[in-house]
Amino acid sequence: MDPSLLLTLGLIVIGVIVLGVLFTFVPITLWISALAAGVRISIFTLIGMRLRRVSPNRIINPLIKAHKAGLGVTINQLESHYLAGGNVDRVVNALIAAERANIELTFERCAAIDLAGRDVLEAVQMSVNPKVIETPFIAGVAMDGIEVKAKARITVRANIERLVGGAGEDTIIARVGEGIVSTIGSSDNHKKVLENPDRISQTVLNKGLDSGTAFEILSIDIADVDIGKNIGAILQTDQAEADKKIAQAKAEERRAMAVALEQEMNARTQEMRAKVVEAEATVPLAMAEALRNGKIGVMDYMNFENIHADTGMRDSIGKLSKDQPDHEE
Repeated sequence: MDPSLLLTLGLIVIGVIVLGVLFTFVPITLWISALAAGVRISIFTLIGMRLRRVSPNRIINPLIKAHKAGLGVTINQLESHYLAGGNVDRVVNALIAAERANIELTFERCAAIDLAGRDVLEAVQMSVNPKVIETPFIAGVAMDGIEVKAKARITVRANIERLVGGAGEDTIIARVGEGIVSTIGSSDNHKKVLENPDRISQTVLNKGLDSGTAFEILSIDIADVDIGKNIGAILQTDQAEADKKIAQAKAEERRAMAVALEQEMNARTQEMRAKVVEAEATVPLAMAEALRNGKIGVMDYMNFENIHADTGMRDSIGKLSKDQPDHEE
């Protein structure tokens, strides 16, 4: 084979390989699209993006979009925001939406909001179209002890100036719930709350609950009001039950003390009876001693026994008389 032909074929192969590597490493089609859109960018800038591990599609496409929208955004701003971990496409979309809605928003603030973790595009959309936040049923107790449950709808608008460092929706819901509870609790009667539910929204709205938050509260509307339990009656019932148990415990304590005292008195009575029996047991011994010593005679002893028997008979007759019921003539 002719050496010149081999050289030509080798050069063609090398050229194809070089062009393939060039088109793979350098986004020529993206460069052509930018030129067609009127965005002048150097091919070496695209190569530098590749070297800096920056995806050219993530930068050039938003740049074309911003240029068509008339935004003065540079490629360095977009690339620096991408390297910081931000979402370039979302930032550009937010800037375009703010420009169309006549909302003053700079690229630096928009990038700061995006890097703070908030959806800047959603914030701009919420500034144009306010969002409605619905709270769960919030229970409060009026002064008459009746529980009142209220559900509110909060219409908020995003405050672009306070998106960085401002509190979120949870804080708004918590503050509104606190205002509803305090308003219901300050009502003399639950009927007043049912008659004028807008009193709750007016009172809560006048407290300036959106201070320090990323939102501006436009209105608070009471969606539903329900009657709950009679908390006052429940508390009184629980208190009465507790007082009852305390009284029963004290009564049981007094009964136990009375039983203990009764047992003590019974023991003392038995003790005294034992002493009487012991004393009575010494009488025959004393009489026997008296008989031996001649202090008393036999007749005296017999008279004593007769008296003792007569006394026993009288006691028996008396017991029989008490046991028989009275008969009317």
